[in-house]
Amino acid sequence: NFPLAIFTGQVMAALVAGNAVIAKPAEQTPLIAAAAVRLFHRAGIAATALHLVPGDGTVGALLTAHPGAAGVAFTGSTAVAWSINRVLAAKDGPIVPLIAETGGINPMIVDATALPEQVTDDVVASAFRSAGQRCSALRLLCVQHDVAERIIEMVAGAAHELRLGDPREPATHVGPVIDAEAKRKLDHWVDGMAAQG
Repeated sequence: NFPLAIFTGQVMAALVAGNAVIAKPAEQTPLIAAAAVRLFHRAGIAATALHLVPGDGTVGALLTAHPGAAGVAFTGSTAVAWSINRVLAAKDGPIVPLIAETGGINPMIVDATALPEQVTDDVVASAFRSAGQRCSALRLLCVQHDVAERIIEMVAGAAHELRLGDPREPATHVGPVIDAEAKRKLDHWVDGMAAQG
């Protein structure tokens, strides 16, 4: 989920607002986070103002529950955001703000005035760029009945032409998902859709 962009955006926003930051990246992305923090420090951000703490959700839970945590910015699942919210609400003292970005359904609504070629390009880019692992990725396409058959045919054709593979190869359009858990979720979804016909 944009491991560099999301991480640096949240860290920089907190720093610009005058806060010290303890940054805990997603457990799958510690190396890019470490490289980003090194660049922040090299650019002049004081080591006392920005700390990196890699780890899994257990580490994140410890950090959010800590009495010194005065704010939390989180990107991830809605379930984890709710859990963080409950932990912060249970703290004594000042209310701790939570900025939670959890994605959503992200629909695209297409009527008969849309150019089918543009719709096709936009759908394929939004749904499949970054292997669909962006919080802003298209999840639901709603197409006016009059033009639906043609647009769905074009989108399906364009998706069929996408090449899966190593993202370092110029011919690759869609690289791998981030880990085995993400792959299992996709397989489960595909099996569910197949069962529904």
